[in-house]
Amino acid sequence: MAGVNGEKLKRLRAWVQNYEWGRSGAEAEVARLLALNTGAEIDPNKPYAEFWMGTHESGPNVLVEEEGEEEEEKEQQDVGLKEWIEKNPKVLGHKVLEKWGSDLPFLFKVLSVGKALSIQAHPDKELAKELHKMKPNLYKDANHKPEMALAITEFRALCGFITLQELKEVLEDVPEIVELVGTASAKQVMEIDERGGDTADKAKTALRSVFTQLMSASKEMTTKAISKLKSRLLLQSQLRSLTEKEELVLQLEKQYPGDIGVLSAFFFNYVKLKPGEALYLAANEPHAYLSGDCVECMATSDNVVRAGLTPKHRDIQTLCSMLTYNQGYPEILSGLALSPYITRYLPPFDEFEVDRCILPKGSSVVFPAIPGPSIFLAFVGEGKMKTGCWEGIVTEGDVVFEPANTELVITATTSELQLYRAGINSRFFHGQ
Repeated sequence: MAGVNGEKLKRLRAWVQNYEWGRSGAEAEVARLLALNTGAEIDPNKPYAEFWMGTHESGPNVLVEEEGEEEEEKEQQDVGLKEWIEKNPKVLGHKVLEKWGSDLPFLFKVLSVGKALSIQAHPDKELAKELHKMKPNLYKDANHKPEMALAITEFRALCGFITLQELKEVLEDVPEIVELVGTASAKQVMEIDERGGDTADKAKTALRSVFTQLMSASKEMTTKAISKLKSRLLLQSQLRSLTEKEELVLQLEKQYPGDIGVLSAFFFNYVKLKPGEALYLAANEPHAYLSGDCVECMATSDNVVRAGLTPKHRDIQTLCSMLTYNQGYPEILSGLALSPYITRYLPPFDEFEVDRCILPKGSSVVFPAIPGPSIFLAFVGEGKMKTGCWEGIVTEGDVVFEPANTELVITATTSELQLYRAGINSRFFHGQ
């Protein structure tokens, strides 16, 4: 697979994480991609959560040599992508090398979410360094992890804190939360004048106080409050329609009985993405993915600070102290149409962007040469990939690494070819 700069496109064997929140093999996009990409046999009852494409040591990719390669190249069948890039750093392009060194600055994934992920946030660079130094077994690297989720199916998530007005309504309507945070803290929120000049600062301080008290409540008090909440909502559901958030809270209670995350869900925006919509998450912003399949891209890191909806280690103190406590509904990206076939999603982070490409049969599209590397995932269908002097077939489940400065032409040969591409954010190269 030779590129125009003499370097080769490389097919990759991806990595899968079987976290318990994943969808079962019978229905997970992740399991389908794994079977197509590696030939692995799928257990229909096992959870398949994340399909990783990149160089992170928790899920490293391996190069797959083409049939007909030279014998000495065949001997390198199990060369890791990270190792290969370190030996061939020019595949990244000089600007990427200067900024991030000889490694991919992004990690590309597909997620199949069967049940809610933990309420979590990702540290900024400064905090990541500190956490990695203090607890390297929990925080595996020293990098930040801004990320973006692009919906493949309808995708639901909790993301960021609700507005002050909505928070007041929660404290009026959910007595079980007031029981845990205390009437004094609740009163502090209720008495903030929304027309005051320093409202935002006061709201942030009050929200931080209420949220920290809620997350720090004892297990015994939490279990009791959730039990009361559940009984109250089930009773009320016979008299009125429950709100979407109330219905969600009952679902979460079934998945994580007695977990403080059930109550804290009231504090977050409930976001439903349609296929083709994306959500980005900056450092120190709380979120929890709830259900659906998505393509995800992030800075190369696996740092997660968890505080609810999880059987894993919780670091409530770190989470409550690191959050920004910004309030309001998150920005939803619908993408920028680059052509009739390609939509680009540009988050406000240098490390990555994602393209979604849907090609009807017989149509072709050109991905121009750019000064950084890309990873392509063939999601559905089949097509031809062509660089300067090479042509090859790409089929669903294929993952391909493209070096910097390589022009690529793709043509759909089946009724529809769906591809996703991750690369360095183009604004980084244009200095915007």
